[in-house]
Amino acid sequence: MQLLMNMLVNGEWRTDTYQATNEKGAFERGQTTFRNWIAGSDLPPHIEAEADERFQPEAGRYHLYVSYACPWAHRTLLVRALMGLEDAIDVSVVDPYRGEDGWQFTPEKAGCTEDKLHDSEFLRELYVEADPDATCRVTVPVLWDTEEETIVNNESREIIRMLSTGFRDVGKRDVDLAPESIRETVDEIITDIYEPINNGVYRAGFATKQGPYDEAVEELFDALDYWDDVLADQRFLAGDRLTEADICMFTTLIRFDHVYHTHFMCNVQYIHQYDNLWPYLRDVYQQPGVAETVDLGHIKEHYYTTHPDVTPHGIIARGPDLEFSAPHDRTALTE
Repeated sequence: MQLLMNMLVNGEWRTDTYQATNEKGAFERGQTTFRNWIAGSDLPPHIEAEADERFQPEAGRYHLYVSYACPWAHRTLLVRALMGLEDAIDVSVVDPYRGEDGWQFTPEKAGCTEDKLHDSEFLRELYVEADPDATCRVTVPVLWDTEEETIVNNESREIIRMLSTGFRDVGKRDVDLAPESIRETVDEIITDIYEPINNGVYRAGFATKQGPYDEAVEELFDALDYWDDVLADQRFLAGDRLTEADICMFTTLIRFDHVYHTHFMCNVQYIHQYDNLWPYLRDVYQQPGVAETVDLGHIKEHYYTTHPDVTPHGIIARGPDLEFSAPHDRTALTE
């Protein structure tokens, strides 16, 4: 059995085209398609393109389309909050439930909004407006330019780098999430945690055969064990300061015990059972603006109701009851 997902094909919505697993039963994530760069941003080493001068870093010009449920979109909300970009970059929030028609705007639902720019019913309408012949999956986050009337980028790692380096003069908080002195290390960590951890939970949850599942789970918990050891001696992943690497780790960890442990069968161990990952998670959660970006209701509804191949009855698991605001004592590592 292969897992099917919905996508656009030549601008038309299809529900029977994109195969998310290969013939071996392993999950294969599709590539994002809009990969432009805002001028003045520092491109990470894996990008060979140049920033596009059409896109200038201006307050009020760009708009983010997000889901509170999605870990990739959550990354962009975190950078926006930590840098104080809320007034400079507005957001539209889709419904946590994603059905056959894809991400939908349901402003009547708590925590959701209308499409503030185009009054669209579905997110796919924006993709078609940006490219009438689009052939791609319709994903969040989306960074939209209101001046050029198009999608700038829909790859989370690239959007957060554009915000953290191109919008430092725009944000209300003087926060540097990708310092030049350690940027190479930050980029290496983001790459290192992506496959076994960020994508690893999906590789486990969407596997349709035992072998790929076992491989994903083993790599996932080997990586979690490794970073738990690292965090015994330093406050954050790249040292003594919060960076993009922590943002990329946080959005997986905050979902882990409530969703990935049960829903995706990543049940070797809870994050709250780790000596260092658990207080580290609370430390990041308690950074200014972070807690406001976390909506566990949206997170749990999305995962337990959106993946009928994994949880066909749509029953939302109740636990666990975790206190993310509890003291963590991590500041001692930087004193």
